Amino acid sequence: MTPITQAAAIACITLGTGAAAASVMNEDIPDMTVPEHAWTQGNELNDAAFFIQAVLDNGAEGETDTLVFKDGAFMSMDCQKYCDFGFSDYHTWVAGDVIHFTTVATCPTAPHRVVWYGNVADGEMTVQMSWTTRRWYWTHQITGVARGARLPADASSVPG
Repeated sequence: MTPITQAAAIACITLGTGAAAASVMNEDIPDMTVPEHAWTQGNELNDAAFFIQAVLDNGAEGETDTLVFKDGAFMSMDCQKYCDFGFSDYHTWVAGDVIHFTTVATCPTAPHRVVWYGNVADGEMTVQMSWTTRRWYWTHQITGVARGARLPADASSVPG
């Protein structure tokens, strides 16, 4: 086999392998869409915490979380355990007695991004969420819906 033939064979094998790898890669999945509105920096939910029960599309049952609002910021205690998301700014708009909110939490040490969109009325919360993990070779997303109630206002419900 001549050197040119060898180089051509190696190029075909290399390109063929690369094409096979590219064909199994997932396309990107967009983050959950939040309705466009006149969102403003949130403060209506400050010093509130909600215990929610979620239904996720990955089949996990019995998922619960505590969502905390403090000083214009939001934290999911369950997400905090998984990856040190910390507090994220939240935004709101109010329609009558209903407070609509949204926030995006980004993990500082891994490619996780969680989008939250919900509303609170009469101490009850309804929320949708999407957790998206993006790697160069795949994207995975878990979505869910949850309902819950406001926790009693005491020092233990809102972390410092």
